[in-house]
Amino acid sequence: MSNIFEFAQTALHESSCDGLLALTHEAQRLARKGELRFESVIPVQSIENVRFPERPLLLPPREMPKRKLGTPAGLAAFFHAIAHVEFVAIYLAWDIVYRFRDLPEEFYQDWLRVADEEAQHFELLRAKLQTFGVDYGDLPAHSGLWDLAQDTAHDILVRLALVPRCMEAHGLDVTPPLIEKFKQLSDENAAAILTRILTDEVGHVALGSKWFKFVCVQQNLDVESQYQTLLLTYYKGGMLKGGFNRELRLAAGFSETELDWLVAHSH
Repeated sequence: MSNIFEFAQTALHESSCDGLLALTHEAQRLARKGELRFESVIPVQSIENVRFPERPLLLPPREMPKRKLGTPAGLAAFFHAIAHVEFVAIYLAWDIVYRFRDLPEEFYQDWLRVADEEAQHFELLRAKLQTFGVDYGDLPAHSGLWDLAQDTAHDILVRLALVPRCMEAHGLDVTPPLIEKFKQLSDENAAAILTRILTDEVGHVALGSKWFKFVCVQQNLDVESQYQTLLLTYYKGGMLKGGFNRELRLAAGFSETELDWLVAHSH
C-alpha cells in the first residue's frame, strides 16, 4: 500500500487497535521518505461504514462513572478516558484525510502528521494506564466523541470549525490545570505526558485554523463571520464552555476578535 487514501480507508474500516497504530506510523514513515502517493484513486465510503474496535464499551456521557484522581481506580479511569480521546483523535485525523478530496497535498501531509502524533499520544497514555494494571478497552468510554465527525462529514469548513477549532481547542483550555494537578500529586510522568500532548495539540489546532482560513479564502468567505455562523448552526451543546486559554488559542491561530466573540457566547 502506497496511496494515502488506501491507507485511510484501511485505517477507518478494518483496523484493530494495534493495527490502526501500526498502519498510521507506516503511512507517516512513507510520507517522510517521499514514498506516499496522494492521487484520489478510490471513492469515499459513507461515514456510517467507519468501524471501531469492539472494546471499549461506549456509554453516553451521563452514564460514565465519575472519576476522582485521589485513588488508583480513579487515576486509571482518568487515563483511560484521556486515552480514548486520543484514540478517537487518530480516527478524526484519518477521516479528514479520507473524506475531503481535491485539496493541496500539504493538507493531507499535515493531517497525516496529526494522526501519527495522536497515535504517539495514545501509546504514551496506554503505557501509563498499564502501570495501574488496566489496558485500553478494559473500562467503558465516552460515546459522544465520534458524533461530531458524523455531524460534520458533509462539509470541510464545518469539520474544521467544529473539530480542531472547537472540540480540540477545548483541550487547550482544560489541560494546563490538569498538568498542575499532577505536579501537585508529584506524578511527574503524568505531567510530562500531558505537557507533550498539549504542545502537539496547539499545533493541531493551528492546522485547523490554517486550513479553515485557506478554504474560506478559496470560497470567498469572511473567516471570522463564517466561524461564528458555523458554530451557531452546528454546535449542539447550547452555550459554549468558557474558561478559554487566550494565550494558547492565539498561538493556535485564533484572532482576538474570535476569542472576544467566544467569551460573549459562553457560560
